[in-house]
Amino acid sequence: MPNRAPVLSLLFAVASITDWFDGFLARRWDVTSPFGAFLDPVADKLMVSTALIVLAGRYGGIVAIPAAVIMAREVGVSALREWMAQRGARDSVKVGMQGKIKAALTMVSITLMLLVPEGVGLESVAWTKYLGVLGVGGAGSVVEGIVNDGLAWMLGPSLLMLFASAFVTVTSGSVYFKAAAPVLLGKE
Repeated sequence: MPNRAPVLSLLFAVASITDWFDGFLARRWDVTSPFGAFLDPVADKLMVSTALIVLAGRYGGIVAIPAAVIMAREVGVSALREWMAQRGARDSVKVGMQGKIKAALTMVSITLMLLVPEGVGLESVAWTKYLGVLGVGGAGSVVEGIVNDGLAWMLGPSLLMLFASAFVTVTSGSVYFKAAAPVLLGKE
């Protein structure tokens, strides 16, 4: 399928929006279930992780490093929440505004990056040449004889959003670990 980028981007965007909308409605109407409470964060993490892995394969280290930071935080915070729940202190590490901003920023950056046509490489983003080895990746700017420059400009902004998401990922993760520190360190 030669023009699959818009389809992939749209599918990811729709999944992201329905993920948000489902949570919004569940809270608003107070219709949660134990299965939904389990499945929602798992589905979200699988969707984001899969897309990040695919994009890291396409663009290399420039995406792989923030992707690794994001996925490591997700595993760490999920484990922390589970551990705190076992100690009856899950509420001290419940989802906060920073976590919601991180999720939105990550999903928007992935949606935009998926919209970039396949074959558009990092050479289409001028500032990546200053990143050395990290600025090498992608597959040129021609796919099947068609120059893909229509949406190539979105790669730079989506990369910057992904970096911002990785930064917010670290700061929001630190908020959770700081809140859990008394229990983690045995002081509570």
